[in-house]
Amino acid sequence: MESPVTPSRRSKRFQPLVTPVKTNAFVDKTVIWTDAPCYTRSIVYEDYQVLQEDEGWQPAPAMQTVFRKSFKRTKNMAPTSRKGLITRRPAVETETFGVGDTVLVKTQSTKHPSVGVIASMWEFQSKEGREDDNSHMMIRVHWFQHPSELPRVRAKREHFENEVYFTLVSQAILPPSCILSHCTISEVPQAAPATHKRSNWISAAAEEKKVFCCRLAIESRSNIYYDFNWEAHKQQALASSNEDLANGTCWHVAVETTPSRRRTRKRTKLQDIAEESGDDSVRDRDYENDEPPSESDDHLVPSVVDDASDNETTLSGPIDDIPKTPSRKRKLAVSTPKSTPSKKRAPKLAAPTPHSKAALRKRNRKAPTVRVPPPNLTQEHYNQLQNLPPDPWLRAMHVLHVAARPDVLPCREEEYSRVLRTVEELLEEGSGGCVYISGVPGTGKTATVHAIVRELKRMAENNETNPFTYVEINGLRIPEPSAAYNLLWETVSGHDVASDGHLKTSAKEALKQLTKHFSAGARAGPAGHACVVLMDELDQLVTAKQDVVYNFFNWPTIAGSKLVVIAVANTMDLPERVMTGRVRSRLGMIRINFQPYTTQQLEKIVHARLKEAKDGLEEPPEVINADGVKFAAMKVSSISGDARRVLDICRRAVELVHPRRRAARTEDVKEVIKVLQNSPTAAYLRDCSLHERIMLASLLRCIKREGIEEIKWGEIENQHIVYVEALTSEGDPSRKPTPEELGLVLDSLVASRAMIIEDGVNAVRKPPRERRVILNLEQTEVERMLSEVGGRTWATALGVGG
Repeated sequence: MESPVTPSRRSKRFQPLVTPVKTNAFVDKTVIWTDAPCYTRSIVYEDYQVLQEDEGWQPAPAMQTVFRKSFKRTKNMAPTSRKGLITRRPAVETETFGVGDTVLVKTQSTKHPSVGVIASMWEFQSKEGREDDNSHMMIRVHWFQHPSELPRVRAKREHFENEVYFTLVSQAILPPSCILSHCTISEVPQAAPATHKRSNWISAAAEEKKVFCCRLAIESRSNIYYDFNWEAHKQQALASSNEDLANGTCWHVAVETTPSRRRTRKRTKLQDIAEESGDDSVRDRDYENDEPPSESDDHLVPSVVDDASDNETTLSGPIDDIPKTPSRKRKLAVSTPKSTPSKKRAPKLAAPTPHSKAALRKRNRKAPTVRVPPPNLTQEHYNQLQNLPPDPWLRAMHVLHVAARPDVLPCREEEYSRVLRTVEELLEEGSGGCVYISGVPGTGKTATVHAIVRELKRMAENNETNPFTYVEINGLRIPEPSAAYNLLWETVSGHDVASDGHLKTSAKEALKQLTKHFSAGARAGPAGHACVVLMDELDQLVTAKQDVVYNFFNWPTIAGSKLVVIAVANTMDLPERVMTGRVRSRLGMIRINFQPYTTQQLEKIVHARLKEAKDGLEEPPEVINADGVKFAAMKVSSISGDARRVLDICRRAVELVHPRRRAARTEDVKEVIKVLQNSPTAAYLRDCSLHERIMLASLLRCIKREGIEEIKWGEIENQHIVYVEALTSEGDPSRKPTPEELGLVLDSLVASRAMIIEDGVNAVRKPPRERRVILNLEQTEVERMLSEVGGRTWATALGVGG
């Protein structure tokens, strides 16, 4: 008796997403077998894995798997009309499908059907051979892939409108109802090459004829193409044994594991023939230094998958006439000659296309441990400088503006390298994961992540890493947190927002479709690929139920989801303070904290921008002294370390001295800082009473603790009572205020618009302690002024460095 073996779960990554079905869909009364069983074996887990994962179906004892080669489906057609009269009896259409037929398959995440070839089909029977009317009918489909089903960020190549690529090993087990109709796969394209515009690729003519062409095979996870002969591969697969046809492995494409290199060892006769033929343009090309050839003519490259049965007979004649180096004769052992048993010929390995060979060589290069952020490829900042007049002060004010995006991002090389390496590894593995990035505002989190995304896009477009689809979700730019579902579903489903506009679907429906998409399991299809999501301002997406952040952190943990989430928040311990245990468990251990900039780093940032402003000018004068930059950096680093603050101070100092055409000195920087400190906000906070300042400090403390801007009034009351003892000095009253007195303090702050309290019909119905309060002033300005007025005790309580 054989010992039970734990079944292995086959990876379903980078395959099409088929419409989810129930187990009863595999029982189809309109489908009957048209042939006798061709192969029978004992049932294995892979045969019923789809049924077991969906409904927990288990086979009966002594059940076996019976494979067939064709089935017939009967379908009632709508009544036809003739000369204005409608016939009473509806027409009946019968269609037969067999192993090796190319078919259109109903899919979920694309508007059009996908293309596949029927690899095998089977049902379950008892060993006695009794047929059950409710027997499950299983169809295994091997997928083709159209360019519109590939990730959007990838190396583009010209293709024909009806062209599809044969996947190496992507298969799915479906019910017969998912098979729509027959289609034809040829090797000759019937239209001009299509542009890169994403559109509904099945044109009216193609839909009517259902004709496609296939010239290449593809490994969709890495976007590597292989020379491929569809007709030869089909004939070879159909000529396989019944056992190989049942397993579906005969449809897999064997490929070379490494790109072919120039060999110095003994060459084969077939290589000598190829050399004498004179066709060495592909073999001797230097792909490391030359530009890769255009792939629009890949159909001219002979396929490596030829009819294996004719290789020796065709080449046996010419090989004998070719001069060759004589080989040393071996001593033969004296023994009775025996006939060597014939071995099964191994399938030929598919070779990558020339462009894919170059891509594989690039990926084999070892990347450096610390990778410097590259310049902005768009050069938007540089182009804007070219349009400015050659005035050093105007150019300096432009580059020092907080809204300017520099071409180079200094002082974040380590964080950049770590995040890039993590995301790149997840893409290479084809797995999902979460990266949590935190840090106070102004520490370069979003700018670093944008530089990482630009680098990943450049690498994917040059075939240096696996392709992916990218979407950015900013918590401050969507009306409500649940709207993030709509943005993600638009990207995952391949919807073209530029041409078709946004999807008109509710957040609930988008969540339902996303759950089906990432939980597809065995029903994966050609449209499933890696997706990178940037969730900026994560603090704004945290709700009371925390369902949005939970779903976005939970989907990457599902096997085969291929979802990479980069979450950016302003609070380092946001998961511990706000999120529940189930959300924290999904977040993972990849957390990167951006520390506030130091004085030296702030100086480096300012000088890097000033250097860009001098490019193109002959001997430009200094617009701000190094001492002035250092003083501004020291002042900002002692409070918050916000790079935007020091840029604003230096820009105002340059603007102040521009009419006098001289360099800004330390005295000018001090004057700017004094003006900023005497802003209306600073003047208001200086005039606030003690309890008004304590209430503002309590609100700031709650915001940092909860990680969200809207705080319940009851929590502010409790924190206010705690701060009365901690923040009052000897001369201040230490009596704890009553709730009514705290209400008067709140009314005073609301009347001056320093704070806003939740209002409206629904808010009035809530208990007073449940109403939400929000700060209506700049948080960093309030922290700075409260620390300055209150002293060291207040600065420590607010977490402001001294």
